[in-house]
Amino acid sequence: MMGVEQAIKKLDAFPRAEDHLLKKTQSGALVSIMGLFIMATLFLHELRYYLSIYMVHQMSVDLKRGETLPIHINMTFPSLPCDVLSVDAIDMSGKHEVDLDTNIWKLRLDRYGHIIGTEYLSDLVEKEHSHNHGHNKDHHDDSDHKIHLQGFDLETEKMVKKVQEAMTNGEGCRVYGVLDVQRVAGNFHISVHGLNIFVAQMIFEGKTHVNVSHMIHDLSFGPKYPGIHNPLDETVRILHQASGTFKYYIKIVPTEYRYVLKEVLLTNQFSVTEYFSPMHEFDRAWPAVYFLYDLSPITVTIREERRSFLHFITRLCAVLGGTFALTGMLDRWMYRLLEAVMKPKTRTVL
Repeated sequence: MMGVEQAIKKLDAFPRAEDHLLKKTQSGALVSIMGLFIMATLFLHELRYYLSIYMVHQMSVDLKRGETLPIHINMTFPSLPCDVLSVDAIDMSGKHEVDLDTNIWKLRLDRYGHIIGTEYLSDLVEKEHSHNHGHNKDHHDDSDHKIHLQGFDLETEKMVKKVQEAMTNGEGCRVYGVLDVQRVAGNFHISVHGLNIFVAQMIFEGKTHVNVSHMIHDLSFGPKYPGIHNPLDETVRILHQASGTFKYYIKIVPTEYRYVLKEVLLTNQFSVTEYFSPMHEFDRAWPAVYFLYDLSPITVTIREERRSFLHFITRLCAVLGGTFALTGMLDRWMYRLLEAVMKPKTRTVL
């Protein structure tokens, strides 16, 4: 047994010296304190790195079918009252998307942006506008064939006066809500197209006086996930004594976000390019803000991942072991340096 114990002791890579053979110095204490501080700092850094989540991105072909596309809108039109604004959504086949579950709200704003009233749109488009749009893409082109010889009724005259008064008071409108449209290419736009062309002419006295200045507070195509960037958020486009049509060309990328707890969030990212067309007196179309979107055939999957515990232990051993070895080397160098400096002084005293 003694032979076995001696053989095992020979394998000891960390032999112990006797206490009376150890010499403690102030430089060694200073290096030890510094080493402990460095090791504690690196340990906390490695622990935070281990507990953090990193993202893995993958791409695949989009196989979704028959699903709807949610469009979240939150915009302000500071120069147009709510009574003249309408929201319209059309897919690539020309069919109106007026979903029963669609919810759009309009908030009346004063010239300072304070809310003074609310209006709920159960339908996106007025019946007359919906009827006209079915015959022609331009909401006002076919109105030339419907000249009213009898003039306007009392209700229309009241509406015109109300809108003119609101414009005089600097009233604006905030449009927000959700559109649920078919998952195909299409567009939605916010404009004065819901008005009869003669009513619009009475209110604005010409197309060039329709100011579609707007602020996009939020525009997204699904729920948000950590780190998502919607490029149109907080976009401001203000026109001064001018008018025209804004067109935003949007490319939607279907996205799956997989949380570390295996929960899956289905949403969409998008990129956008912008085009502005100034309005002239003899243009046929009226000013509007268009959002023309198309869907990518590629799905992006973003997956949250945690680092393995073995990876954490490996890095921790490397960092702490390296720091310990480095401080040991530094202690020996400082001891030899101080010893070399102090020896000449000792000899001089003698």
